[in-house]
Amino acid sequence: MPIATSPSNSARALAAAKVEQAAGILNELGIDAWLTFVRETTESGDPVLPIILGQSLTWQSALVVTAKGDTVAIVGTHDADAVRSTGAWHEVVGYVQGIGEPLRELLDRLAPRHIAINESTDDVKADGLTVGMYKLLLEHLSGTSHAGTLVSAANVIRALRGRKLPAEIERLRTAIAGADTIFDRIDREATPGLTEAAVAGLMHGHARDQGWELAWDRAGCPIVTTGPDSMGGHGVPSTTLAIRPGNVFHLDFGVRIDDYCSDLQRSWYVCQSGESRAPDDVQRAFDAVLASIDAAAAALRPGVECRAVDAAARSTLVSRGYPEYTHATGHEVGRAAHDGGGVLGPTWERYGKTPFLRVESGNVFTLELGVDVPGRGYLGLEEMVVVTDNGCAPLSTPQRAIKLLG
Repeated sequence: MPIATSPSNSARALAAAKVEQAAGILNELGIDAWLTFVRETTESGDPVLPIILGQSLTWQSALVVTAKGDTVAIVGTHDADAVRSTGAWHEVVGYVQGIGEPLRELLDRLAPRHIAINESTDDVKADGLTVGMYKLLLEHLSGTSHAGTLVSAANVIRALRGRKLPAEIERLRTAIAGADTIFDRIDREATPGLTEAAVAGLMHGHARDQGWELAWDRAGCPIVTTGPDSMGGHGVPSTTLAIRPGNVFHLDFGVRIDDYCSDLQRSWYVCQSGESRAPDDVQRAFDAVLASIDAAAAALRPGVECRAVDAAARSTLVSRGYPEYTHATGHEVGRAAHDGGGVLGPTWERYGKTPFLRVESGNVFTLELGVDVPGRGYLGLEEMVVVTDNGCAPLSTPQRAIKLLG
């Protein structure tokens, strides 16, 4: 039988604060109740579960938050004590034979006009209700008035993940500082001839020595590029391509510390013999990328549509004579490097409605883009910022000048 791992005291306090925050969001959105419906979450957990609970669940489980502040967890009896220990759920109901009856009784008592469930066509972090669990939920509610009250919880989850509490911002700062420490180590350790895979190995080792997790899948964290032949996009480090004089050396990397992630990019020029500065084509590319990120930061403020921030950066880069990049200018960061919610992107089909979402105070975004410097490789920058009441403020220490190796 799987054993639930108890969260730390700080994790319990944060989960309780986020559940309380959820009730306020429901009030704001005019939604009576929010239902997270899961099972066997060690294998296929809902992305919101770590935020509101911080541990796994085994049998069919229903976590209900209402706009009135009710917080009720209906869970298998063997999970009940562990859920009570979190302190986030004021009422914990343990069952043995089946969840259907206690769930119906709870909903009859609460009598919600709307029940928000975790499904979304645009936001992967709000789409945690599986098809099978949705079918089971409909079976449990069949013949009741509640079957016709289901609505999407996408706006609830987007606000809950996106509006970072002060404790979350501090954890993000810690994760950023951790990534910066490793970047600083690589700045000293990277030398011509070192392969991309060797660089990645050094970074993995530094994270492991500190007890830090990587912010995303190990195979592609970090992304390492060393010149024009490197794998583009979300590539994996090469065992043969190496840092070479005259090329751009670029890293995309982050760590997860205390459940929160960083996601940053840094770029270097590898000097050839006799060089003490980057050549004009590299410096021009760096200046264009920096100016485009600055334009995005200037446009990022509460109330603006996400697509407007992307347009500011994209038009700046194009005005400098570079082609458009093939990705968004930024994404939200939190417990995941890609934390769902709004995307600072163009109105392309693949982004759905996310570029039309409006930025909110407390959101944490990356600002990221780059250009291919012909014959030298990819030059990219990525910073993390928090949206304030009047604009945005840096969380990372911005790279304002091209770094030099060699």
